[in-house]
Amino acid sequence: MLWLILLIVVILILLGSLPLWPYSGGWGYYPSGGAGTVLVILIVQLLVGVI
Repeated sequence: MLWLILLIVVILILLGSLPLWPYSGGWGYYPSGGAGTVLVILIVQLLVGVI
């Protein structure tokens, strides 16, 4: 169950970081950097065995 929730959250973060909307053109690398940070934290937790 936790895997499904994490997968949905990661997919939503990745979709939200795409600059598809006109107002998101000036955001720069902040959304994709945040998504990368979340992915790195999840990978580290997977390797350590927390999740």
